[in-house]
Amino acid sequence: MTYLLYSIIALLGVLLLTTLINLITAPRLKRAPAIQSTPLVSILLPARDEERGIENGLRDLLAQEYPAFEILVLNDGSVDNTAAIVSRCAAQDRRIHLLEGATLPHGWLGKNWACHQLSMQAHGDILIFTDADLRYSSQAVSRTVGWMQKFELGMLSAFSQHVTRTLPEKLIVPLLDMFVYSYLPLWLTYLSRNSSLAAANGHWLAFTKPAYFRMGGHAQVRHEVVEDVELSRLAKRRGEKILTVCGKGEIFGRMYENAAGVWEGYSKNLFGLMRFQTAPFFALLVMLALIHILPYFVVWFEPLTKLAAVAIALNLLLRLALAIGFSHPIFTNTLLHPFAIAAIILIGLNSVRGHRNGNMRWKGRSFSTRAASR
Repeated sequence: MTYLLYSIIALLGVLLLTTLINLITAPRLKRAPAIQSTPLVSILLPARDEERGIENGLRDLLAQEYPAFEILVLNDGSVDNTAAIVSRCAAQDRRIHLLEGATLPHGWLGKNWACHQLSMQAHGDILIFTDADLRYSSQAVSRTVGWMQKFELGMLSAFSQHVTRTLPEKLIVPLLDMFVYSYLPLWLTYLSRNSSLAAANGHWLAFTKPAYFRMGGHAQVRHEVVEDVELSRLAKRRGEKILTVCGKGEIFGRMYENAAGVWEGYSKNLFGLMRFQTAPFFALLVMLALIHILPYFVVWFEPLTKLAAVAIALNLLLRLALAIGFSHPIFTNTLLHPFAIAAIILIGLNSVRGHRNGNMRWKGRSFSTRAASR
């Protein structure tokens, strides 16, 4: 056990160092280089039952300090007032265009099909896919273009700043940032050609149109649950330059609104992050338990108290650094850290169960994943 604790301390030291490196050096959307030109940008929103938030998001997008853009919204079988809201906004501003989605073909997941349809109607030289329930700063588009032009990127993705209100959200949603900013130096998404060192967030995915169609676009990931990450891996395999940036202060998103939403949303996605490979996924869950939970138990056993206390201190410093740097709730993300990890492990197990049984549902649709179809 002593040697295990030494290993845990070493791993936590690496994670803390990676976090600090990202805090200091990671590319941030707000630090974008100046734009060199102003090509037409197509902002593409798939929308399915988004009446609660889509109007505010559209208002933010219309207020962009960028001179040339269009907004295409695809109504993906909504049964609420989404289409009526978008239609009213389009009547007030000709830059908004409402499209009606076609029937979902066999072999496609809903969002991927919606994004594919949007890409086929877009006129822009740069395509930005975003969700219909987000909020944006007035410079999100111009800063995206600035980064893409400066580094000649084919693809850029930004991780949004989380908006959390309920305890389950505050406890679990910020773990996404831990997995990104503590486990991956973001500049490696640009500097390394290795497709395993890729990351992306579907909240904000930008492509040059030529790069998007060279890759094959969403048609190439039509069946993927975690399509954003798979697109970033695909881009690297196809030789496109990509960069993943921190979108704090520029893009804001409330991923889920209650415990049920957190449970269902993360269950849909977690297993897919390891490409539905059971052994690596279970290895990841075991590693999380050892690094982030075990020290809190063994600290009570005298021969191991000091080493376990060091591991606990590193856990607390790690989450405190993330909370301060990326605007997470400090109390829930430091003192309740082991409970958050325990919860994400349970959700991970449910993700495996749901995908293996082939009974996943999202936004009223049942779907079969690649894992379930094997």
